[in-house]
Amino acid sequence: MSGHSKWATTKHKKAVIDARRAKSFAKLIKNIEVAAKMGGADLAGNPTLYDAVQKAKKTSVPNDNIDRAIKRGAGISGESVDYQNIMYEAYGPNGVALLVECLTDNKNRAAAEVRTALSRNGATLADPGSVSYNFARKGVISITKADGVTEDAILEAVMEAGVEDVVDQGGGFEVITDPSELVAARSALQDAGLDYDSAEAEFVPSLKVEVDAETARKVFRIIDALEDSDDVQNVFSNFDIPADVQAELDAED
Repeated sequence: MSGHSKWATTKHKKAVIDARRAKSFAKLIKNIEVAAKMGGADLAGNPTLYDAVQKAKKTSVPNDNIDRAIKRGAGISGESVDYQNIMYEAYGPNGVALLVECLTDNKNRAAAEVRTALSRNGATLADPGSVSYNFARKGVISITKADGVTEDAILEAVMEAGVEDVVDQGGGFEVITDPSELVAARSALQDAGLDYDSAEAEFVPSLKVEVDAETARKVFRIIDALEDSDDVQNVFSNFDIPADVQAELDAED
């Protein structure tokens, strides 16, 4: 089975996470602030905030930082939060498509940093719509394989939650839902005692491009460069890594 780029990218990120912990924390905090601003500070009544907080906790963001972010976003502390959400579309090597999601308080800075990261690493900006048509907004729950965490157990848990698919990605599973069913699916997993890594809305490609090892390395470099920007929240791509290529990349780590 081909390994999905999301899992390969996650593994790749872990190799450099220590050097990027501060940036990672800042982006998770920003997500919490925006979620609190949009839906209020009550986690029980704001599922987007709940998922943002859970993701931050799983990444070891201190509770004090999380609490302050919630208060900032909700306006409880008297501070104001004002971010713009901007999506850039790009092409990488061998026709690999990239969606670059930014959350920024300075649109000009974000645009400049995205352009620089792309141009220095062999990628180019694409016209609006030329890449995004190949992606659909989906709820995605990522689950790492472990004892008792099987495809059958997941399917049984989410059977009544409007789930579209459960995909074995080698290192773990992805539960795919309509964004409106994300909370129901996540809650069903929790009720069944199945732990998950993250639950959030993502852009999922409808058509994927298989890549060789060299192309994969180039795409990883592009993603690394983009994610060095504080304004870049997520990078979505349609590259797919065959099992033999993934094994070659694993051997290099």
